[in-house]
Amino acid sequence: MLRGCALKNAFDRNEGPSIGLWQTLPGQNVSRILARAGVDWVLVDCEHGNIDDAAMHEAVPAIASCGASPIVRIPDTQGWMIKRALDAGAHGILVPLLRSAEEARRVVRAAKFPPEGQRGLGSPFAMERFSPAPTLTEYLQGANGSLLTMVQIETQEALDAVEEIAAVPGIDVLFVGPFDLGNNIGHPILNGVMKPELEQAIDRILAATKTAGKKSGFFATDGEQARRYADRGFHMISTALDATLLQAALAQSLSVARGQQVPAAVGRY
Repeated sequence: MLRGCALKNAFDRNEGPSIGLWQTLPGQNVSRILARAGVDWVLVDCEHGNIDDAAMHEAVPAIASCGASPIVRIPDTQGWMIKRALDAGAHGILVPLLRSAEEARRVVRAAKFPPEGQRGLGSPFAMERFSPAPTLTEYLQGANGSLLTMVQIETQEALDAVEEIAAVPGIDVLFVGPFDLGNNIGHPILNGVMKPELEQAIDRILAATKTAGKKSGFFATDGEQARRYADRGFHMISTALDATLLQAALAQSLSVARGQQVPAAVGRY
């Protein structure tokens, strides 16, 4: 096993949900501020965030240097994107908008070294994101069992096949993206309200994950929502996003200075 994988270690300890944060703004200082907040992981969002390949390569080592696990959400299911994230030294990848068990199997093949997969070896950077840094041989021998392969269940197709997806060997985490999931099943989240049909879909994902012996993740927008989904049994929960945290803090500070009430919706989805 590779040492320093804070999220994987949290899963192995099984002492409660692992809490993390979402990074959408580029910059190593942003990465360090988030990673030093006392979380197990920071997710570097290359799908919807303002983070390109170069910024991702800077964020991953900055997060790892603070003792948290850098997790990269890639923009698509393409194998070369998985390779770039893992070669940068990510401790795991999150793949959005999955649609089938076959796509999940392709993700696993791209994320794993042979014989479990088809990932190529050659990055000079990945080893430095662990402590102590492994040799190239140690990284090769430990990566398949240490790095986390995570997929988002946020489409109608993935929901319909969630039990099959959960059973795919090599998939470690099924992560609920509630906003896209709600949109895709015809019950969008509007003004923060989640309809019963969406909650039922989330329950189905959680049940499928437990049956398969895998871990479940959830994208929450604040601490209160994160606590509710922790109580429901999710193993990995995002509690805040950097951009909305900044918006909320600015709104609160300015409103207090002006003697105004802070708008309830500021800083939340």
